[in-house]
Amino acid sequence: MAEGERTSKMQEIKETVSGAVEIMRQIRAPGMQDSLGKIMATGAMTKEIIDALKTPEMVQNIENFRIMTENINEASTKIQSTIKLLEDAGVLSETRVLAKSVKNTIDLVGVASQDMREVSNAVKAMFKSVQVLVSDLKN
Repeated sequence: MAEGERTSKMQEIKETVSGAVEIMRQIRAPGMQDSLGKIMATGAMTKEIIDALKTPEMVQNIENFRIMTENINEASTKIQSTIKLLEDAGVLSETRVLAKSVKNTIDLVGVASQDMREVSNAVKAMFKSVQVLVSDLKN
């Protein structure tokens, strides 16, 4: 090894040791110790959560959620398929027409009902007038 290479290697070692000493000094700082403590606590909590998720009960719950999700997706697909079939068969458009017809009939019955009340009131008023007239003619 040449003298220049040896000096360069020594310089690298010196810089590495100096960097390691600086890192050690910073790790001892109170702020860094607090941060490391929080990291350790977070790691411990994360481990507890992972362990809890591995229990047979949680594994079964997760599996149940997966099955429910699959069932919901299948039901949704079947509903969409049924709607498509109903549309293709014209059932939905016929249902819309029928609903509109029913609404119009209900509206018409409402109007007719109002008209019937008015006719009934008019007939009652007419009979009252006739009664008054008959009563006046008797006297």
